[in-house]
Amino acid sequence: MAKRTQGRPAGLSRERIAAAAVDLVDRQGLESFGVRRLASELGVDPMSIYNHIKGKAALLDAVSEAVLTEVSAPATQWPDDWLDIARAMAHGYRDMAVRHPRIFPLLATRAQTSAVALAALERLTAAMRRATLADRAVADAPLVLFGFLNGYLLATLSTDPGGSDAPATPPAFDPARYPTLAALAPLQAGFGGAAEFERMLEAVLAGIAEGATGPPATR
Repeated sequence: MAKRTQGRPAGLSRERIAAAAVDLVDRQGLESFGVRRLASELGVDPMSIYNHIKGKAALLDAVSEAVLTEVSAPATQWPDDWLDIARAMAHGYRDMAVRHPRIFPLLATRAQTSAVALAALERLTAAMRRATLADRAVADAPLVLFGFLNGYLLATLSTDPGGSDAPATPPAFDPARYPTLAALAPLQAGFGGAAEFERMLEAVLAGIAEGATGPPATR
C-alpha cells in the first residue's frame, strides 16, 4: 500500500487500526504480524499507531476485542434463560472462530478482560444467579464453558486451518494394536463438525446444570 503523502491526516482511530489488524492476521497469520507491517498496510508511520494503541501486546488485545464484538448482540436479542444464553454464546463463539481461525489462538491463550468479554460473562452469570443456582456453580461456569470451547476449537481448527465448517476425516487406528479405538473410530466421523459440537456442548451444559444443585446464590 502506498505511503500517506506528507501533510495528509492519517484519519486513524483505535477501531480502524484494529479492523486493519484483523484483516492482516486473517490473511497472513500471527507469525509475521507486527506493528511495522500493519503500518505499511495502513500507509502510515508506525509511530502513528502507537499514538492510539501502546505496543504490540495492546494491539493483540485490540484484535481479540474486535472479533469478540462479532459474538455480541443487542441486549434485547439475548434470551433470559441461562442455558439459552450459554448456547447462543457458544454458537456465536464457534462461528467467530471458524471465520477467524488464525486469530482464534489469541482468544484461547490470552486473558480476555476487555469490556465486551466481561459483559458476556456478566450476562451469563447474572442469568444463573437469577435462576438461584449455587454460587459455586455460577463462579465455575465460565471456566468450564470456555475451557471446553477453547480446547475443542483449538483442536478442531488446527486440523482445518482454512476455517471450513465441514467435519474432518475420522482417524484410522490399527485394530490389532488399538482394538477399542478402531471400534469407536466410526463414531468420530463428524470430528469438528456442527453435530459433534452440538453434542459435546450439551454434555458440558448438562454437567454445569447438574453441578448447580446446592445452596442458592447469596445476595
